[in-house]
Amino acid sequence: MAIEAGTLAPDFELKDNHGRTVRLSDFRSTDGGTGGKNVVLLFYPFAFTGVCTGELCALRDELPSFVNEDTQLLAVSNDSIHTLRVFAEQEGLEYPLLSDFWPHGEISRAYGVFDEEKGCAVRGTFIIDKEGVVRWTVVNGLPDARDLDEYVKALAAL
Repeated sequence: MAIEAGTLAPDFELKDNHGRTVRLSDFRSTDGGTGGKNVVLLFYPFAFTGVCTGELCALRDELPSFVNEDTQLLAVSNDSIHTLRVFAEQEGLEYPLLSDFWPHGEISRAYGVFDEEKGCAVRGTFIIDKEGVVRWTVVNGLPDARDLDEYVKALAAL
């Protein structure tokens, strides 16, 4: 069961497609409301698959809505950082692709979006505010693409 709106987002530390460490807590406001960034945390099953590639390229094409001075997009899959590096280069993805490879699916499980039978994350998206609280969430099944317009509306409501 995916975590719900109003819940403090579980912190994590993952490597991105360039081997850099990314911590969710690094985006939190440290001075009571100013500073920090809202985070669009997007889990997807696998790099190089049709629906995932389509979703991530759609985000790439609308990047100013999701990566700016108030917002940071973080996309997480259970692929290795090496796979994610090649995928990002091939598709021109200039936002962090985070690897939840080992321990396999640990962060996906923490957010309640890991499919134990398939061994990968389902399509879960969490909008996290600058205080680290989940403000909006949607979870779709493996074959079902998400609607990016819904992310934009959720961000505008913060």
